[in-house]
This record gives sequence, C-alpha cells and structure tokens, in this order.
Amino acid sequence: MPLYEYVCEQDGSVIELLRPIDRADAPVEDPQGRGRTFARRLSTFAAASGTSAGGGLSGGGGGGGCCPCGKNAGSCSRR
Repeated sequence: MPLYEYVCEQDGSVIELLRPIDRADAPVEDPQGRGRTFARRLSTFAAASGTSAGGGLSGGGGGGGCCPCGKNAGSCSRR
C-alpha cells in the first residue's frame, strides 16, 4: 500500500498515511480531532548511494565519470 503525505491547510503540519490508491484523495480525518483539513501533497525524497566517490546523493545516469554500465570510465569497452 502506498504512503501518502498530507499537509494541514490551517497550520502547515504534515502527516503520512498508508492508503489504497483509490483512496489517495479521499478526505483525511484530523488525527488530533481538532477539525483541521488536510490536502494530499507530492512527496519528495532523496536516495543516498554508497557507490559514489563522495558518498553523497547519486544523480544516476552515468554522471561523474562512470559509464552507465556501472564500470569506471576507463575500463568500459563502450567508450
């Protein structure tokens, strides 16, 4: 089941809910019972990779001198 993020229209607080896809945009009950309304927002995330030289975020797609096949730029026969 997908995880969705909802933002409170009154105070900007964010909650996450596991919901079926067909209920993604259905009204969300205020978990604290204060009558607030929530709207689904697009989730953003970043994936960290231990394979890059800097150990930071990986852009993928062969950037940073590596071939898309996964080998170092100098050891790939595609170049």
